Amino acid sequence: MTLHIGIVGCSAEGAALCYRTICSEGAALLGPHAHPEVSLHTPSLAEYVACLDHGDLVGVADLMLASAHKLASAGADFLICPDNTIHQAFSLLAGRSPRPWLHIAEVVAAEAQRRGYHRLGLTGTAWLVDSEVYPEALDRIGLEWRRPSAANRDLTSRIIMDELVYGKFGRDSVLTFQRVIDDFKIQGCDAVILGCTEIPLIIDDDNSALPTLDSTRLLARAALRHAIGEDR
Repeated sequence: MTLHIGIVGCSAEGAALCYRTICSEGAALLGPHAHPEVSLHTPSLAEYVACLDHGDLVGVADLMLASAHKLASAGADFLICPDNTIHQAFSLLAGRSPRPWLHIAEVVAAEAQRRGYHRLGLTGTAWLVDSEVYPEALDRIGLEWRRPSAANRDLTSRIIMDELVYGKFGRDSVLTFQRVIDDFKIQGCDAVILGCTEIPLIIDDDNSALPTLDSTRLLARAALRHAIGEDR
C-alpha cells in the first residue's frame, strides 16, 4: 500500500510542477502509469501575498493549516508544500497539523549534503532569501550559504511575482537569473538552490553556471519515496 500524498499549494505554477513530477515519475518506481494517490488544495494566492506583505506569519500558518485539514479529510496520509516562501510559518503550524509533513528546505539540504556540496547560493522571493528557512536547515548540517545582493534579491523577486507565477517565461528573466548565479560562482559557491518553485521552469543544469538544486522536484521525489516506503 502506498501512502496518499497531500499537496498544500500556494502558487499555481509551483504546485502544478510538483503534482506533475509526482505523477510522471511514479511510473519508474511503481510501473506503467502508476503513481501514489495525490490530493491538492490551495486557497487564492492573493490571501498568502496579503499576509506576507504585512509580515503576518500567523495568517500564513492559518492558511496552510486550513489546507492541511482539508487534505486530511480527503484521506492524505502526509503533507508537502511546494512553496519555499511560506515555510517561514512552518513552526507555527507543525504542532497543530493533523498530518506529518516533509519540509522542503530539509529535503534540499539533505540532497546538497548527499552530492557533496559545501557552499550554496540561495535564490527565491525577497521574503524567502531574507528569512531563515534555508540558513537554519543548512546550518544544522554544516553547509555554508550565500544570499544574493539586495539589488539581485529585489530584481529576481519581481520576476518571480510579476512573471513566473503567471506562467510568463521571458529571455531577459533567464539572463537575469543567470547573472545572479554567475555572481554566486564568483563568491565560491559550488551549487545554487532554486528556492522558489517556479525558478526551475526557466533555470536548470543546462543553462546555469552552477549545478542546481531544484526544490520543487526534489520535494516531489522525496514525497514519492516516502509514499512507497523507501524512507520508512
